Amino acid sequence: MEFRTELRQLLNLIVHSLYTRREIFLRELISNAADAIDRIRFMALTSPELLENDADWKIRIIPDSSTGTLTVSDNGVGMSEQTIVDELGTIAGSGTRAFLENLRKTDAKNLPELIGQFGVGFYSSFMVADRVTVVSRPAGAGARGVRWESDGQGEFTIEPCDKPSRGTDVILHLREDAREFLQFDRLREIVRRYSDFIEHPIVLEKGGGAAPETLNSRKAIWLRPRTEVKDEEYADFYRQLTRDDESPLKTIHIAAEGTTEFKALLYIPRKRPADFLWHQPRSAIALYVRRVMIMPACDQLLPSWLRFVRGVVESSDLPLNVSREMLQHNPILQRIRNNLVNRVLRTLEEMLSGEYELYVGFWREFGEVLKEGIPQDFEYRQRLADLLLVQSTATAPDGYTTLARYVESMKPDQKEILYLTGDSRAALAASPCIEAARAAGHEVLLLTDPIDEFVVAHLDTYRDKPFRAADRAGSADAADAGQMRGLLDFMKKKIPEVHDVRLSARLKQSAACLVTDEAGPSAHFERLMNRIGRGREIPRSRRILEINPDHPAINAAFRLFQKNPDDPFLEDLARVFYEQAVIAEGSLVADPAALVRRINDLIMRAAAQSDKMV
Repeated sequence: MEFRTELRQLLNLIVHSLYTRREIFLRELISNAADAIDRIRFMALTSPELLENDADWKIRIIPDSSTGTLTVSDNGVGMSEQTIVDELGTIAGSGTRAFLENLRKTDAKNLPELIGQFGVGFYSSFMVADRVTVVSRPAGAGARGVRWESDGQGEFTIEPCDKPSRGTDVILHLREDAREFLQFDRLREIVRRYSDFIEHPIVLEKGGGAAPETLNSRKAIWLRPRTEVKDEEYADFYRQLTRDDESPLKTIHIAAEGTTEFKALLYIPRKRPADFLWHQPRSAIALYVRRVMIMPACDQLLPSWLRFVRGVVESSDLPLNVSREMLQHNPILQRIRNNLVNRVLRTLEEMLSGEYELYVGFWREFGEVLKEGIPQDFEYRQRLADLLLVQSTATAPDGYTTLARYVESMKPDQKEILYLTGDSRAALAASPCIEAARAAGHEVLLLTDPIDEFVVAHLDTYRDKPFRAADRAGSADAADAGQMRGLLDFMKKKIPEVHDVRLSARLKQSAACLVTDEAGPSAHFERLMNRIGRGREIPRSRRILEINPDHPAINAAFRLFQKNPDDPFLEDLARVFYEQAVIAEGSLVADPAALVRRINDLIMRAAAQSDKMV
């Protein structure tokens, strides 16, 4: 018999375009075999005679290197001659022409919702085989066997045959370039990756008198009620899933019912893998449909800022594309995603409020990743802000506070949440920019993660309190220039790198500091951009130099200016004040050698003055 013309085109599409990985063929054949077993089990509930005393369900995989064949055999419902013609010679009653027309109208990312209706998985066999033989016999007294065979090029043969037992054998005559699928290790790997939780045993027949080996664990514990799963079983499955030696920090078992039904088993690890932050952000949630792994890492089920969560999700409601290798966008998917995110966040919230030390351990491992959700995801921004742990001038060097505690402890005269970003807590705690805040008893958040610049920019406010960078020009009032106006103008003229020079009200101990204009980028942000700029350095913006009118060094410079405003040493003094402010903000001076020379000149001048006094 001949394939219909449209089916020949479809086979060519499947072999060359539909699947991204050849190994998928085995997943598809095992799934078909499991379906066949499930069908006879259901039919036997009302017609037990169909079992023919054979209820030892199993799916057998038989590699034969001598003949170059790989057989997938089941004792399921089997097929009659007419069934084989209908199911393997055509695709569904609507016809293959309509099927192909639908394929042509869509791109690879939006293939029509056909899996489960058209049964195209069987044809993936032709990716690895140049000929496929199917030997089958349906259940029932007097049923006879049938043999179907094709090379997938245009014709198939069908004939009666003797088959003593019910079920189907799919025999793949492998091409030379597909002989890897005769290797025991390769078959084990594929089965454990895609079909490990199939309910029925998948048995590898090794031949040569060796005992058959069951390849799948069959322990889909996410499908069992929570009350029936022990903690040790959860931990064992976590280790199997992640290859982690430790037990998980938290386990989240979900059985959602109602308009959207799905099962999920999620884990929050104790430690992040050594290479966790070096890889492209990727989901660690595997998607299963009827115990079959469809996607090992489904990015649509959790946002990237929850990529530390490991686990599995199973749903039969999700629409898959025809190759069952990707999801189609659908409201069901969004509902499942929202459910999962809310359950993870609720678990973290409960940990923060009831198991604080445990949460601190989690935060040190994954807090930086969780912060990514604030600039990325408006819907969960407020809940994520509540989960933040931050260091401040009021915490111990290894301690944390929360934004809620910060706001509750604010003094009555403090209207803003003060923060400072930089590379290290020690450097931020010593910054001249927070001297006035410290003196007033105002707590300042010390933010050292690279993502923090984006976090505070997108939070804007917390509990109606605006965020304010302590190194912004408006975070402290400028002092009246008064009689020092001439010195300020002189310094501004001699230091073209700055936008302005002002007297400071924020400095209490230091001589000078640099602050950013309201609309300008912070020094820390510029340093971050230069690190990721791949050699393209971003020009430093012109900031405001603030000097402390009460500092002895500034007063000495002012007296020198009053005595002789043309003294060339004044310019050196001005640049020293500027460059020490550059160092204090965590940046690098443009010419370190020149700074060293100026400091040495200062030392020699001070020594000469001392000698004169003696």
